[in-house]
Amino acid sequence: MKAVKVQYTVKPEYVEQNKANIRRVMNWLKTNPIDGMLYSTYTLEDGQTFVHINIARDEETLGKLGNVQLFNEFRQALKESKPISPPQSTQLEQVAVGFEL
Repeated sequence: MKAVKVQYTVKPEYVEQNKANIRRVMNWLKTNPIDGMLYSTYTLEDGQTFVHINIARDEETLGKLGNVQLFNEFRQALKESKPISPPQSTQLEQVAVGFEL
């Protein structure tokens, strides 16, 4: 299993737009699921810092999100918003898991 965390902080005036963009991607994923992938997004207590967690069966599955046009549009809009803290990607190492994809 592969897991990646992406974290970034947006400007206060971009929070609601970013949430709307994320919801569009998530709604697309609900109707077009990527087999073997669990993708979720959270905010930290400041309400401006977003954390995306992508857990996938393998490296190939992990990369499939990059083929989704709506996801790429989300990423472009985020870049154009000039976030306070740009997206930082961290590979996570699995210690244990209580479910299987």
